Amino acid sequence: MSSPALDRRSSTAPSTAPPRPASRATRLPELPEVRWAALSAVAFLCAFPLDLAGGPAWTWGPLYALCYAAGGWEPGWAGLRALREKTLDVDLLMVIAAIGAAAIGQYLDGGLLVVIFAVSGALEALATRRTADSVRGLLDLAPARAVRVTGGREETVDVSGLAVGDTVLVRPGERLPADGTVLQGASDVDQATVTGEPLPVAKSPGDQVFAGTLNGRGALRVRVEADAAGSVIARIVAMVEEAGATKAPTQRFIEKVEQRYSAGVVAATLALLAVPLAFGADFTQTLLRAMTFMIVASPCAVVLATMPPLLSAIANAGRHGVLVKSAVVMERLGEVNRVALDKTGTLTEGAPRVTGVHGLALEGTEVLALAAAAEHPSEHPLARAVVAAARERGLEPGPAEAFVSEPGRGVRAVVRGREVRVGSPASLPAAACPAVDEAERNGHTAVVVLVDGETAGVLAVTDRLRAGAPAAVAALRRLTGTAPVLLTGDNERAARQIAAESGISEVRAGLLPEDKAAAVRAWERAGERVLVVGDGVNDAPALAAAHSSMAMGRAGSDLALETADAVVVRDELTTVPAVVALSRRARRVVVQNLVIAGVCIAVLVVWDLAGHLPLPLGVAGHEGSTVLVGLNGLRLLRESAWRKAAAPPAPDRSPRGSVPGTPDECAGPQRPSGRSASGAPDRAAGPASRGPLEQPTGPATPDPPAASSRS
Repeated sequence: MSSPALDRRSSTAPSTAPPRPASRATRLPELPEVRWAALSAVAFLCAFPLDLAGGPAWTWGPLYALCYAAGGWEPGWAGLRALREKTLDVDLLMVIAAIGAAAIGQYLDGGLLVVIFAVSGALEALATRRTADSVRGLLDLAPARAVRVTGGREETVDVSGLAVGDTVLVRPGERLPADGTVLQGASDVDQATVTGEPLPVAKSPGDQVFAGTLNGRGALRVRVEADAAGSVIARIVAMVEEAGATKAPTQRFIEKVEQRYSAGVVAATLALLAVPLAFGADFTQTLLRAMTFMIVASPCAVVLATMPPLLSAIANAGRHGVLVKSAVVMERLGEVNRVALDKTGTLTEGAPRVTGVHGLALEGTEVLALAAAAEHPSEHPLARAVVAAARERGLEPGPAEAFVSEPGRGVRAVVRGREVRVGSPASLPAAACPAVDEAERNGHTAVVVLVDGETAGVLAVTDRLRAGAPAAVAALRRLTGTAPVLLTGDNERAARQIAAESGISEVRAGLLPEDKAAAVRAWERAGERVLVVGDGVNDAPALAAAHSSMAMGRAGSDLALETADAVVVRDELTTVPAVVALSRRARRVVVQNLVIAGVCIAVLVVWDLAGHLPLPLGVAGHEGSTVLVGLNGLRLLRESAWRKAAAPPAPDRSPRGSVPGTPDECAGPQRPSGRSASGAPDRAAGPASRGPLEQPTGPATPDPPAASSRS
């Protein structure tokens, strides 16, 4: 996203209840289609009374000519360009019909056709621009200038000049210029425009902030974590614009049929003109009827039936923090009838904590230090938890060499000349270990640490369920008619505990990335359309294999974000069923539009062939149906459309909780546990335990067992 796209207005506001900047709404005179349509309409309105009063031709003739030229040159030129590409454009049919009407002296009818067609095109252009405005208006939230702090010196620079690692000063009442992390200061930040949170959120050192959000009464120093093009707001705008350039399967089918249909309309028009004339019919009346037929039979409304609803739904979802990458995706999301969810970072917050360190061959402190050094280069949430636990105990991770990450299994690296492997018990060559059983029995994830091939210790890790997970699971069950399934590489006990808390009954634990993908492919082969929601590197194969896929944007790995069809920017799980519901509503609106367009064309065509349809009435009916279809699709831009999609489902009285049973044959071999991305634990390993779990001291106070730490 280039910097000129950023708004150049001042970002400062009073410190008390500062207003949000209004989004940029395109004004009517800014669109050339509107200006040409207005000129055509004015010329027609001036010519009409003179013609009706029987004035001389030199008074109204030039005005009609201006009306025809102003309203018809643009669609006529577009039609000629289409002809050069060997395609038939409906715009050209309208221009030919208007010229045909004028050729037989029906200047008024032809002028009315041109005006209505031009006004219809202007309304379509305005609707399309307003759709873009609704998303691009987010760029107005980001200030154009920022105060960069370098070595104690402040300088005002363009936001486009900020680089990752820069420190910026954000004063009270100002908008944040970039995504970043708070280094110094405390304040309340209004994030409603990006995350949808209704109340300001307290921010202190270490917290994440977003470009375009509004700072409260405190001053903040923020380290820039993303440039202007990589901010959440810029990504929303870029991805929605990219989605607008794609075409849904329904639209592609309509455009393919349109060419043959338009050719058929031209052939039928020529037949309606030639056959009656061969039998001695009046030329003027025959030509008028043929022109009327060509107008009312043109598929303008059909062509417009599909894209406005889908693009409006994409824009609405983008405003609420869900980036749908294409119109194809928006249409396919409404088709899903099964949902598979990852655990770590999807159902849970993806911010696990180390709750216990059990030393075996080495002391617990040494085990934690070596594990943190090996995990430091990894992007997995469990790796970040290990590093954070070490730092809380004053252990700074040392340098690691020859780092290798194996998604679903773990990591290995050389630390201080010793080979360190950290990962799932199932993936490491070690014997059963009571410490692993104890951690998993408490609902925790066990992480085994090997040093030079010997089991050095076991780490117990736990994570918290996302606040909206039970509501999202219930909504997905209601939408799809089937209960969501939990696919995870974690151990069986931890997975079933999270599943029970979120309302999921079917659990497949201990899965490697290929196992997850195999389960999804088995469902797809059985005729189901699967939506996979994940965040980690190990979720990427399943995301790619699914009918539709969504990734969690904050904690998600780059590979998952690239592979997924849609991205939940603020990691709010309740937006997943909302987008599915919005997609289904968009599909219903598409069907409504096709019915409206088809009925209008059929009625007008039958009227013209079986009776006498006046040309002005045929024009009004044809263009009126086109405008109606366009406006019907734009209803999905309204805030109420999202509220209805996100409305909580009716109470679900079906039984919930863990359901014992044998693993599904398509899920691959079952393992007692496993890491849901690069290297979480899975099965007991190492020699016998030498004592109870050693708990971190000081700041790293352990969480209680997962079963009792969540509501």
